[in-house]
Amino acid sequence: MNIRSRYLLKMSAAVVAIAAVTVVPGFAREKYETIDAAAYGTSTQMGQNGTMRLVIYEYSTADDRQILVESFQKGQNDGLVNALSKMKVVGRISMPGTLGFDVSYIRSIKTPTGRSIRFITNRKIAFGESYWSTQSQSFNLTAGEINIDDTDKKKSGGVLYPATQLTINKDGEPQWDLRMNPWKLNNIIVWPGSSTEQEK
Repeated sequence: MNIRSRYLLKMSAAVVAIAAVTVVPGFAREKYETIDAAAYGTSTQMGQNGTMRLVIYEYSTADDRQILVESFQKGQNDGLVNALSKMKVVGRISMPGTLGFDVSYIRSIKTPTGRSIRFITNRKIAFGESYWSTQSQSFNLTAGEINIDDTDKKKSGGVLYPATQLTINKDGEPQWDLRMNPWKLNNIIVWPGSSTEQEK
């Protein structure tokens, strides 16, 4: 093989590699349902903004939901964290300040105007939190809800709880206890995929 042939072969290989890198995200978006949203900080985080992406491989089932309910009833927030750690990965989330991490529970629930997507997963604890044993480690969940309005896309929105834990209020009802203020989600874009959908 002469020098020119070897050069053309190397160039062809490079083109194929570049094409593969640029095409893969498109394939992922077609294969899985993906939700993009603009995230805006509230209260003390007012003025901060970024983007959130939730990639849904498949939806959790009613059995998964029951496991979480029973785990919380037995062990409160720690029970929930333990149960989530044993569940299979059903999606992935990326949001401001993170490189992204796996999601263990995602449900799609029908609403009069569309559907509500709720998710919860164990939060990735930062190295500094672990090293210094900060109080923030106890807020070891990430959760959120995205309301998709099929009748008017502009009304779609949601909320993201980057660092939270589940507690029981004085009335005996579960509620989110936040380490930081929630992020408001809007400008929702849904990229349809072939995720298996389970609806309540």
